[in-house]
Amino acid sequence: MDAVIIVLIILVVLVFIALIKTIQVIPQASAAIVERFGRYTRTLNAGLNIVVPFIDTIRNRIDLREQVVPFPPQPVITQDNLVVNIDTVIYYQVTDARAATYEVASYIQAIEQLTVTTLRNIIGGMDLERTLTSREEINAALRGVLDEATGKWGIRVNRVELKAIEPPTSIQDSMEKQMRADRDKRAAILQAEGVRQSEILQAEGHKQSEILRAEGDAKAAALRAEGEAQAIRTVFESIHAGDPDQKLLSYQYLQMLPKIAEGDANKLWIVPSEIGDALKGLGGALDTFRGGNGGGSGGGNGGGQQGGKSVTPPTERPSID
Repeated sequence: MDAVIIVLIILVVLVFIALIKTIQVIPQASAAIVERFGRYTRTLNAGLNIVVPFIDTIRNRIDLREQVVPFPPQPVITQDNLVVNIDTVIYYQVTDARAATYEVASYIQAIEQLTVTTLRNIIGGMDLERTLTSREEINAALRGVLDEATGKWGIRVNRVELKAIEPPTSIQDSMEKQMRADRDKRAAILQAEGVRQSEILQAEGHKQSEILRAEGDAKAAALRAEGEAQAIRTVFESIHAGDPDQKLLSYQYLQMLPKIAEGDANKLWIVPSEIGDALKGLGGALDTFRGGNGGGSGGGNGGGQQGGKSVTPPTERPSID
């Protein structure tokens, strides 16, 4: 009885193991290689799959998602015989699980070595300056070579990136000095341009100020001259409207003489010849005034008056030139 129970237990265990080996669940974006007696049979895709237990075996499970593999820095010699260390990053994806399993032993190692050799060929035809400024060109050339070589392995290289390009320390120092000199040069040029622009703006402002000042002075002079002309015109019209006689003009002329002599610097001044005529007119006016007063008080002089007016000729005064 005990032997029967043991046999039953063994059968149940074998059945359970057989069921486990028969039912294979493959995750999404994955694939599995099935071999029967060591020979490739089929590729299991994502989902529930049935295999023959103890006959079919799972050789390899492959992730079909895009993978990222960074490679360590590799020394590369440029065309001008400078050694630079270049880090690369490869983005690849397995498109054929069977080819990736049987066409190459280790596709990661194969991609790495192919990247190094291809990178040396590309960089060997470029100088350092072009290497530092042509990353897109290097990436495109490297991706083209890798994609073509890895196609038969069931691998598709989607993208290649140069993570870092490190030139020698001495070259880095020289490049830093050159960049510093270029920055100082650009700063000096910008400063000179700023000073030049500032001086130009100041000159333009001064020019505009002088122009506006000159225009203001011209308008002020024109208005002043117009005002003076209007004043002279008004005085002239007033004089003509009042019809002044010689006596009034002589009196006004004498009133202006003190103003002519004003000022400490006027040590010598010249009396015009017309002042004699003015004095004559003023003297005649005074004699007439005195004669009129005398006639009214004394009753008349036989030879000194005629018709109430003095006919005594004015005293001749020499004109002062």
